[in-house]
Amino acid sequence: MFIGSNQSERRPVRVPASVGGVMLRRTQGALSRVGSRILQRDNMPTAKQLADIGYKTFSTSMMLLTVYGGYLCSARAYRYFQRRSAQRQAAEQQKTSGVL
Repeated sequence: MFIGSNQSERRPVRVPASVGGVMLRRTQGALSRVGSRILQRDNMPTAKQLADIGYKTFSTSMMLLTVYGGYLCSARAYRYFQRRSAQRQAAEQQKTSGVL
């Protein structure tokens, strides 16, 4: 928005900026927030936010425990099948060496 009819006289009009309904003003080169919503509200989380954080933390820990349990189960199954294969090979070698 410009003031003045002549183009040589055009200069910008200063309009206060607002972000999310909160007025901003320039203070020593930096923008500082000024608004009743910010001044009235403290930064304490609400009960719902705390419950959400607790639920997400619990769910994440249960998911990690499930993944770790699956890893342990698959590692044990792998060792079992490896041991069984080695025992079969040893039995085959014993049979062939006993016949000769």
